[in-house]
Amino acid sequence: MKLSKEKKQTIILYILDKISAGSKSVSKEVSEAFGMSPNTVHTYLNELIDDNIITKQKRGEYKLVTIQETYDFKRSQGELSSDTIVYESCLDKKISHLSENIKHIWAYAVSEMVNNVIDHSTAENMQVIITQNYLRTGVIISDNGVGIFEKIKNHFALASLDEAICELFKGKLTTDKENHSGEGIFFTSKMMDTFLIASSGKVFATTKYNNEQVFDLNDSSSGTCVVMSLSNFTNRTAKEVFDSFSDTDGAFTTTKIPIKSIFDSAPISRSQAKRVCYRLDNFEEVIFDFDNVSWMGQGFAHQIFVVYQNAHPNVKLIPINMNDSVASMYNHVVNSD
Repeated sequence: MKLSKEKKQTIILYILDKISAGSKSVSKEVSEAFGMSPNTVHTYLNELIDDNIITKQKRGEYKLVTIQETYDFKRSQGELSSDTIVYESCLDKKISHLSENIKHIWAYAVSEMVNNVIDHSTAENMQVIITQNYLRTGVIISDNGVGIFEKIKNHFALASLDEAICELFKGKLTTDKENHSGEGIFFTSKMMDTFLIASSGKVFATTKYNNEQVFDLNDSSSGTCVVMSLSNFTNRTAKEVFDSFSDTDGAFTTTKIPIKSIFDSAPISRSQAKRVCYRLDNFEEVIFDFDNVSWMGQGFAHQIFVVYQNAHPNVKLIPINMNDSVASMYNHVVNSD
């Protein structure tokens, strides 16, 4: 049976996700997930090798082909005068083949992070590192200036660095109200799949699943390092992120999860579902928006609407915008339990 272009892409992305995660049994996992023969999986793997997307390490083990480039900028040479120059010289050409929504996110994120270095850090040196493979693009921006957490702590006379981190990621916090809104870091962190800031021996990290944590780092060197990563296939848009935080008044008892914005292709596994369900017990009602999701796997549906629902009966789970295929799988797992 000839597969649709969308389903073939889903299989390829699933294969690459397993390789990226370090799986040593890719063929077996893909065969079981999609009900296909190992020979068919090996055909996909060989095509990916021929296209220089992956390399074979040894029997059953593969690795994504990744490029990395480093760029250095000095304030004394006038190289820290424009965020657009940095974006155009480091990233623009590397993402020219990606979708417009991804370009918009990266343009915003790089502009905001570089502007922080230019206007707030007093740094002489800034380094930008770009890493990219078929699945995702990563950007690291580091400087040797005043650490961001320390600067906020001192400017607002806060008691600790942890308190400074907490205030920063609430949004609308800036040490320069005349020129900055204080929203750049907040919104950038929400647009990225993973976002991390390290400074003054502290690290704040968050992911697209809203898994936020603060931890100590055995490194007290000066400056700030921002690490960002985004899928090359994300459906997320900058507008969606802005809109989701357009009204922050009142209690958050309901949240809405746009499935297409979290996953690059159709969601299929229990592990994907478990990540989506993290911290949902903080809400009374959770809306799962399946708009533009063509289908979902039995494991994904069962984990959310049966396993999680049974464990959290006080959380109301509401699926919306399901097409016939998604609705059929939803009804199957709910009615078969």
